[in-house]
Amino acid sequence: MEMHQLRYAVAVARAGNFSRAAEHCHVSQPSLSQQIQKLEAELGERLFDRLKRRARLTAAGERFLVRATRILEEAEAARREARESGELLRGTVTLGVLPTLAPYLLPEVLARFTRRYPGIEVVVEEDTTAGLVRQAVACEIDFALASLPLREPRLAVKELFTEELLLAVPRTHRLARKRLVAPADLAGERLIVLKEGHCLGDQVLGFCDRRGLRAAISFRSAQLETIQAMVRSGLGLSLIPAMAARHPARPGLQYRSFEPPRPSRRIVAVWPAQRPPGRAATAFLQAVTPPAD
Repeated sequence: MEMHQLRYAVAVARAGNFSRAAEHCHVSQPSLSQQIQKLEAELGERLFDRLKRRARLTAAGERFLVRATRILEEAEAARREARESGELLRGTVTLGVLPTLAPYLLPEVLARFTRRYPGIEVVVEEDTTAGLVRQAVACEIDFALASLPLREPRLAVKELFTEELLLAVPRTHRLARKRLVAPADLAGERLIVLKEGHCLGDQVLGFCDRRGLRAAISFRSAQLETIQAMVRSGLGLSLIPAMAARHPARPGLQYRSFEPPRPSRRIVAVWPAQRPPGRAATAFLQAVTPPAD
C-alpha cells in the first residue's frame, strides 16, 4: 500500500468521479484507475462502485476512507513539523478566539510570543463558539480558544484556565456597597447580556436559572465594552469576565464577586482530533497556558 494510492482513493471519494480526481492529482485517469485497482486487489475489497458518470464508495470504501484520511493528515502534520526549523524562525499560526476573550487575553500573550518568535506570523479570527467549532472542524484554523461546554466529538479539548464572572454595577448602585453579592440580590434587577449566539450570554442566564432567578433582560449587545457602558449609565447590571473587568480601568463602575459557588467560565483550546497542532501552534498554546502552581 503506497501513500499515493491513499491520496488517489481519497481524491476519488471527494470528487465522486475518476476524471476529476485525476485532474486534481495531476495524473492521467488510466494511471489513477490502475493504482486504485491495485489498492483494491491488495485489500481484497472493492472500494468504489463504478457508475456511468460517477464513482460511489462501497461500504468497505467508507470504512477505508476514514483511515486513509487519518493517515494522510498525520503524514501532512509530520511534513509540516519537519519544515519548521528547530528555532521556529518562520511560520504562521492561525487561531480562532472568542470576541469576549481576544482583547483581554491576546495582547499580552502576543507580545510575549513575538518577542521569543519574531518570525512567526499570527493570524487571529474572532467568532462565536459555533463559528470557531466550524472553522476548527474544517481545519481552517490551527486551534481555537473557546469556552465550555462544547459538543463536538471531532475536536480534541485542552482545558487552559477557569475565569470568574463578576457582577458589574454602577458606582452609585446599592450593591456597590457590598463586598460580596448573593444571587438573591439580583431579584428585581434588570440584566444586560450578550446577544444570542454568544456563549457568555448563555452562561450568565444559566447561572441565573440554577439559582432560581428569573432574569429580566433589559438589553442585549454583541460587545462587552458596550454592555459595560450601559451598566455605567444605569441601564442595568451584567456579569463580566474578570479579565474584561481588570483592564482598562472604568470610572463609574464597580465589580463585585458573588458568594460561593461563584459563576465562572472554563476556557479551553480545541483543534481537530485527527490533526494535532504543529510546532508553531504548540508554542503559541504554551504561551497561552498559565504556569502550573
